[in-house]
Amino acid sequence: MNPIAMTLLLVVGLGIFAYSASRRWRLMTAGAPERRWDRIGERIRLTLRYAFAQQRMHRYPLAGAAHLLIFFGFLVLMLRSVILFSRGFIADSSLLLFHPHSILGDLYSLMKDGFVVLVIIGTLVFFYLRLVKKIQRMTQSTEAIVILGIIFVMMLADIFYDGAHLVQLARTGADGLAFRMWEPAGSVAALALQSAGDATLTVVAHLGFWTHTSLVLIFLNLLPYSKHFHVITAIPNVYLQNLDPPGRLAPIEDIEGKVEREETLGIKRIDQFSWKSVLDFYTCTECGRCSDHCPATVTGKKLSPMHLTIDLRNFLYKHEGAIIGDPQESNGGESIPEHAKDLVDGIIDPEVLWACTTCRACEQECPVFITFVDKIVDMRRYLVQERGEFPKELQTAFRGLESTSNPWNFPAEDRAKWADGLNIKTIAENPDAPVLFWIGCSPSFDERAKKVTQATAKLMQKAGVDFAILGQEEACTGDPARRAGNEYLFQMLARQNVEKLNGYGVDKKKIVTTCPHCFNTLLNEYPDFGGKYDVVHHTTFLAELVKQGKLKPVKRIDKKVVYHDSCYLGRYNEVYDAPREVLGSIPGLTVLEPKETRDRGMCCGAGGAQMFKEEEPGTDRVNDVRTQQLLDTKPDAISSACPFCMRMLTDGLAGKNREEVPQLDVAEMLLESVMNGEA
Repeated sequence: MNPIAMTLLLVVGLGIFAYSASRRWRLMTAGAPERRWDRIGERIRLTLRYAFAQQRMHRYPLAGAAHLLIFFGFLVLMLRSVILFSRGFIADSSLLLFHPHSILGDLYSLMKDGFVVLVIIGTLVFFYLRLVKKIQRMTQSTEAIVILGIIFVMMLADIFYDGAHLVQLARTGADGLAFRMWEPAGSVAALALQSAGDATLTVVAHLGFWTHTSLVLIFLNLLPYSKHFHVITAIPNVYLQNLDPPGRLAPIEDIEGKVEREETLGIKRIDQFSWKSVLDFYTCTECGRCSDHCPATVTGKKLSPMHLTIDLRNFLYKHEGAIIGDPQESNGGESIPEHAKDLVDGIIDPEVLWACTTCRACEQECPVFITFVDKIVDMRRYLVQERGEFPKELQTAFRGLESTSNPWNFPAEDRAKWADGLNIKTIAENPDAPVLFWIGCSPSFDERAKKVTQATAKLMQKAGVDFAILGQEEACTGDPARRAGNEYLFQMLARQNVEKLNGYGVDKKKIVTTCPHCFNTLLNEYPDFGGKYDVVHHTTFLAELVKQGKLKPVKRIDKKVVYHDSCYLGRYNEVYDAPREVLGSIPGLTVLEPKETRDRGMCCGAGGAQMFKEEEPGTDRVNDVRTQQLLDTKPDAISSACPFCMRMLTDGLAGKNREEVPQLDVAEMLLESVMNGEA
């Protein structure tokens, strides 16, 4: 017991932390405003699931288990630290209820000792992963080893403090030293120290006590300056996660007004990110799970979601004083240099931004719900709309969208030619049709994708579905423009489409579409512009028709088929089962799964407007890698449910001289079985 020393330790330790935390708070709140305080019940439920149960951590089993041990160990041992701090003022303080030999005290002692051992095991696992296995996805740094060392030493200090204390108690009592089942770890240490002299025991007890209490405060003060800041920010970040559909990008509000007022469109400066984005930067653990599954990183592009986040965070920290208006206290009084005020080029290479396929594999893996796609698109918005800088191939797509409402600049009057001879009515001819078949650009104009459109239409006709199409009145949903950063063009198309759809009363109908990109945009993004629709993907619609008995697969197709998940159907909208149910309903068909499947399925490489531009330089092409993953299952055919995926995988098969393996949409395979040779 040394009240003066403990008071000094707490005042200095907590005082320095309060100063650091206040600066981090001011830096975060300097970001743009954003509302994240709604739907409290849902947020609490998700926090329990992902922050406490750590559901996403288990996707890497060994690291996930080790992290879980350390996390719950810290929760349990926080009380132990408080007890030890109190013993600096009152000898043998146990905060009353937790007094030794009380039921609650004994139960807590047993739990505490158990978790001390589990934390040591978890720490040793991470030492192994970093020093022996040297996992490439993680940032290899001295800082991480120092932090692990602090945790490890804290646990040992606690055990030997208890051990010395138990031996001292035994020597003052009549019963002698005995193994206490309520303090197993401390008892083992006591047995190891039982022959030590009284002076040695006193030194061990004091060393254990002051080492533990000092390291707690040292650890606390390292947090705001290291990646381990997530110890404090992770739970709030999970709680404050975006609850909108993953497929919704936030629109630029009053975009025309901003243009007139010459306000920045998109993100140019670091302080234009929202406070929640800054919290994301704080929370990055540098675990590398995002980059481990990023198709751009995997194929050797410059983009690494982890390093993008780290670069932005480091820049934020470097210019903290200038951002919070206190340059004298940070960075030696240096303000942000002129060339670095523009993030793109100054800090972030444009090639990094244009390599993103917006597939969301990074966001699916992140255990603390950091978002990447929104930040990348926001910086693309600035490049496209403010600087007019973007890959030259996108110019053709933008012009086509502006003049003919499709990215290939095909004549609008050709949009419905796929339906020639099928006796399909337009919604103008059949306004009472309960189903609108939204075709999309690729299924309207691409010769290969047209066959999928025709197959879907024939299946709906076979099932007796009363449906109509927009025909020449249909226009691109604007997805390629939005993902490429041309928000102004997207909003123009969105408003035009919503006006047309609402004019035909489609808000009271069902929309079926074969394109996951159209599906996502109509379902998740058009509500921001007054268009709330019941939208289903054609695989979901067809699966329901099969369940209802309106479509009956009868012809056997004795093939092994591997199914490829579209990002905008799967990760964005969680449609995984319907396509497999359709394929599974076909007699004789065996559905194979690649190693990288469902929410870990690799992107085909077409999303994020990549379909309309050249791929950034790398070691491989994304579609080639994905095609090989599918071929590794040794299939007779590859099946997909997206026109973009179909094109990319078809090209991948051609590039590998495997064109004998057919690439078929789910609807085409179902049609073959349902029609059974019928005309």
